[in-house]
Amino acid sequence: MSETELEGIVESPWSGGASPFAVNSKKLGMWLFIVSDSLTFSALLISYAYVRLSTPDWPREFEFYPAIVKSSFMTLILLSSSLTMVFAVNAAQEGKVSKAVKYLLATMAFGLAFVLIHATEWYTLIVEEHVTPWSNPWGVPLFGGTFFGLTGLHMLHVTIGVAYLGVIAAGFGKGKWNSDHVEVSGLYWHFVDLVWMFIFPMVYLLSIKPR
Repeated sequence: MSETELEGIVESPWSGGASPFAVNSKKLGMWLFIVSDSLTFSALLISYAYVRLSTPDWPREFEFYPAIVKSSFMTLILLSSSLTMVFAVNAAQEGKVSKAVKYLLATMAFGLAFVLIHATEWYTLIVEEHVTPWSNPWGVPLFGGTFFGLTGLHMLHVTIGVAYLGVIAAGFGKGKWNSDHVEVSGLYWHFVDLVWMFIFPMVYLLSIKPR
């Protein structure tokens, strides 16, 4: 083997200073988290679908108003938050710091609105309808467990996301972090919004009370 061939083997395109996958470590880490969390939500949604389809007398107690109207409004809020998140990432990549921070704050406001509206819905179900994770007045005990389990886990993700965006907005505004951090936070937020697009029809639209 010649000396030139040996050097070609020894030398590598990746010298340890850059990612071998052509993606920075922050983004790769977030994608790995999203994949793992997707498996969690997928298992829960598949389990919910199985339980619902195998239970002939599954409760369908959600009135069009206010339950479906409220959940539809919550969906609109999350879709709007995805749009402001896109604007925030775009502004950050263009170096428009103040504009990016404003869009991040707007996304946080939408997220908080979603959580607050969801909390009022939980209050109505628990206090007024007497639905709990262990029982409910409509018959099937699993209804409460699956509903609060799915929506509660998602609401926790939204709450964490709001706090996460607050940290990113503060750090990016002070020049501590760059646009990559904003983009990575956007990946998380879009994932949370996407999960709701599965929960909304499966949990709400398929449980509308028949007239």
